[in-house]
Amino acid sequence: MNHDVGAVALHFQIPGKFVSATPYGTGHINDTYAVTFLQGDSCQRAILQRINHHIFKNPLALMDNIHRVTTHLSSKTPDTPQARRTVLRLIPTHLGNSWHQDESGNYWRAYEFVPNARSYDSVDSPNQAFQAAKAFGDFQKLLADLPEPRLNDTIPDFHHTPKRFQTLENSITVDIANRAYLAQPEIAFALQRKAITGILLGACLPERVTHNDTKLSNVLIDDQTGEGICVIDLDTVMPGLAPYDFGDMVRTTTSPAREDEQDLSKVTMQFPMFEALLRGYLASAGDFLTETEKQFLPFSGKLITFEIGIRFLTDYLSGDTYYKTHRPGHNLDRCRTQFKLMESLEQQEKQMNKLLSLI
Repeated sequence: MNHDVGAVALHFQIPGKFVSATPYGTGHINDTYAVTFLQGDSCQRAILQRINHHIFKNPLALMDNIHRVTTHLSSKTPDTPQARRTVLRLIPTHLGNSWHQDESGNYWRAYEFVPNARSYDSVDSPNQAFQAAKAFGDFQKLLADLPEPRLNDTIPDFHHTPKRFQTLENSITVDIANRAYLAQPEIAFALQRKAITGILLGACLPERVTHNDTKLSNVLIDDQTGEGICVIDLDTVMPGLAPYDFGDMVRTTTSPAREDEQDLSKVTMQFPMFEALLRGYLASAGDFLTETEKQFLPFSGKLITFEIGIRFLTDYLSGDTYYKTHRPGHNLDRCRTQFKLMESLEQQEKQMNKLLSLI
């Protein structure tokens, strides 16, 4: 669908005259544009996004979360040009709202543009992994004292692994796409590990404000210093367990292989990357996490990798109804990649726990 981005941009308090809008970033959920306004001899850029209300079915609750979170983070940072780069800042509409609804029913938001920084889709070095993990740890730490009320659940039961597993079991039983016979090794792998699904939820860990999508591309890295300066993509920020975020960092950062890699020999947990994540995360989050939360950090990588693997397997057995696919068996390939990474994590779990005890 084509959108009149220029007309939408005019509803937000961006000074100057609208000049242009170009697609921005590599996200697959929302439509994102960099818009440029001209005021006198200077240009001002902003980020304009259309919220995908098919995925996020309650945009107002989502925007309430983002407004509260960004306001809280901004209150903890100085109002200087350099410090402003460390927090996403919403640009209000001329009506004073944090969002605008167009005539077609689409919801839009605008953020101040963060200059001289960028996101990366794949990790280049352990230092980059360290910087991203430190940024996510800082994010959790600054939000640890977010005042009541509790944030909205933008996607209910997002990391409820036992419910995810129950959905998998149902899909195996129904076998609506007649594919179970093609995934017998993967089904057996999953069923053998059912017992781990409830471990984190049963550990009585404190509820935190968590990001829930802690891949490298959701941290802006400073062009000059290489520091992780700003956490972005706040759509899934909601109540959760701190190890969820660390576990997703492990899942998305430690393997050099693509998420849908068919050559499973390329899939492995690189221990130097794990060490960088652990050290970076604890450098910022370590002083507010409980000892029990810390103890579950190595395990969390295994659990979240397993959870995503069973989600891919469920979608494959259900006929590919959730994730976009680009070839036959695409979701099964994704499942196999996750399960191979999980095996690598299992093999190195003792080493990961030993490292934790030394930090």
